Amino acid sequence: MKNRTIGSFVAEDFRTAAIFNKYGIDFCCKGGRTIEEVCEKKSINREELINDLNRLLAQQAEGNIDFRHWPLDLLADYIEKTHHRYVEEKIPALLQFLNKLSRVHGERHPELLEINELFIGCAAELSQHLKKEELVLFPFIREMVSSTISGQNLETPHFGTVQNPVSMMMHEHDGEGERFRKIAKLSNNYTPPADACNTYKVTYAMLKEFEEDLHKHIHLENNILFPSAIALEQKIE
Repeated sequence: MKNRTIGSFVAEDFRTAAIFNKYGIDFCCKGGRTIEEVCEKKSINREELINDLNRLLAQQAEGNIDFRHWPLDLLADYIEKTHHRYVEEKIPALLQFLNKLSRVHGERHPELLEINELFIGCAAELSQHLKKEELVLFPFIREMVSSTISGQNLETPHFGTVQNPVSMMMHEHDGEGERFRKIAKLSNNYTPPADACNTYKVTYAMLKEFEEDLHKHIHLENNILFPSAIALEQKIE
């Protein structure tokens, strides 16, 4: 177990993400690390972590979705219609709330100004990122699946191999993961101060939910969709 990657645990059973979060382990952007590697680097008690994982995995998960066995075109559709739509719906409200909080409370809580700037950057980058996936990467994944089913030849895409856009998307995932680590630290892990108004509390709760959804989103792509797409392309060739 100690030589299994973090991402493989979460790909098999997403409930394990809560355990990795508990230990401060990044399971989405850095899911390629093994239990052994991450415990050594972060000075985590390996046996305690493994025991926690074993206890969880021994419990029967009702309705636990195994995305690893989904057709890739269906998984791409799911990511787009669930996580892409979530990002597009939440960004405008968060931008509005953070701008208001910065104006009203920024003098007393200067960390809000930095959080606001970080999220403005996140909104701009994520909006471009989603379009690249929707207009370039996901259509090619669907074409590969269709080619496999029909037996027709697959035209070489303008980007050469699927590994090129996948590498770009994973690099951008790393950037957003790092951005949200800064937001979490600045906000004391989304804990509103004692004098926080309702808007303050709601905004921090929304930011926390946004980060959690982003983790699930990145996990599905980095640990399941992308490696499967690379494997499918190699199989077609």
